[in-house]
Amino acid sequence: MYETESELRDLQNLMDASLSRSTAHLRSIVTGERSLGADQLVRVLSGMCVLALSTVTAAGEPRVSAVDGHFLHGRWVFGTARGAAKARHLRARPAASVAHLRGEDLGVFVHGTVEELVAADGTTHPDWPPIREHLYGSYGDSSFDWNEVVYYRLQPTWMTVYAPDPDRLLAQAA
Repeated sequence: MYETESELRDLQNLMDASLSRSTAHLRSIVTGERSLGADQLVRVLSGMCVLALSTVTAAGEPRVSAVDGHFLHGRWVFGTARGAAKARHLRARPAASVAHLRGEDLGVFVHGTVEELVAADGTTHPDWPPIREHLYGSYGDSSFDWNEVVYYRLQPTWMTVYAPDPDRLLAQAA
């Protein structure tokens, strides 16, 4: 868990606000007993999580692909090859959605805007050093060419979590 108390409060506020402005249908599914609070969510989302990433082409056509996601400080961080279509889409149109699903046990759905953490010219975001340290801890420094990968952080504008059995998820995360 990397989140500070302030980040947990912000995450909970985002989740609450997102659900409050959702449809009645979604609110009937994602209820207090079928969801996780921010403090619970960060315990469940440890390590690498496979994300379904949705981007949009120049023609407005949706595209979905999988990426390795890391939930750090209440936001998803993920990477792809600089030459990948999804990287091209995100450079031109930074709005994106991600979903992390674990069968019928967990659904984490997020919409927002990505920010590039390492630019093509090598310029880095101020938050990059600790993120890079986390990624090195996960992948090692020789698992791929770090210069050919672009990393993004999704700044969420909407987020909801579905978990029909929170106690089971939390027990598995312990």
